[in-house]
Amino acid sequence: MNKFLPRNIRQSGFTLIELLVALTIITILAVAVYAALNPAQRLSDSKNARRTSDISEILTAIHQSVIDSKGTFPTNFPAAGTTKQLGTGDATACTATVGATVATQCAGVTTVCANLMADASQDLIPYLASMPTDPIGGTTADATKTGYAVVRDSNGIVTVKACHADGADPITVSR
Repeated sequence: MNKFLPRNIRQSGFTLIELLVALTIITILAVAVYAALNPAQRLSDSKNARRTSDISEILTAIHQSVIDSKGTFPTNFPAAGTTKQLGTGDATACTATVGATVATQCAGVTTVCANLMADASQDLIPYLASMPTDPIGGTTADATKTGYAVVRDSNGIVTVKACHADGADPITVSR
């Protein structure tokens, strides 16, 4: 049968369709293997990535507020050296707990929350649509107590940290 085809058409090799099908199958198998290898770690990594994004967003909003108000920190911002969890909670709502134990990343957090979304004229309302909450969710992190804490040192450097980071390494951002 091949003897009737012109000489330049009788070439051996794979067609483009065959190559694309093979690459698609290899890609699907690679994704399946990657997802099957330690899905709990993948979930933990995605939660920590969201925490990193959230605290960067909060810190950027704080700095934008400070710049726009000519160096004045937002209303209800903790005094230098005082660590407070962000949220709308009352005097006893903001201890950073996971179940019955205090979250080690936010040990030393005062029980009073820092509500940085209370005053539209001098808070973070122009810079954040809503205060981010930790992806741990449930009753551990909500609008009352977000799962993120803020502290300012004596030099004015602000640090925002995640109270419920998965793993041993704390998630903090300072500027």
